[in-house]
Amino acid sequence: MMADKEFNLHDVVEMKKQHPCGTNAWKIIRMGADIRIKCEGCGHSVMIPRNEFAKKMKKVLLKNES
Repeated sequence: MMADKEFNLHDVVEMKKQHPCGTNAWKIIRMGADIRIKCEGCGHSVMIPRNEFAKKMKKVLLKNES
């Protein structure tokens, strides 16, 4: 199940729960032991532990092409 949970910096991912602003797309803006994601709708950013992020992430919507 974890095979499809591959994500990289600047990927846009879909989380299981929708953000209060109505968007479900988040951009990964920092990776380390914690992952910082930024809401694509309102620009709010949150930092969550990597293992928690892997559980709450549904899928990668846009891969970073660089």
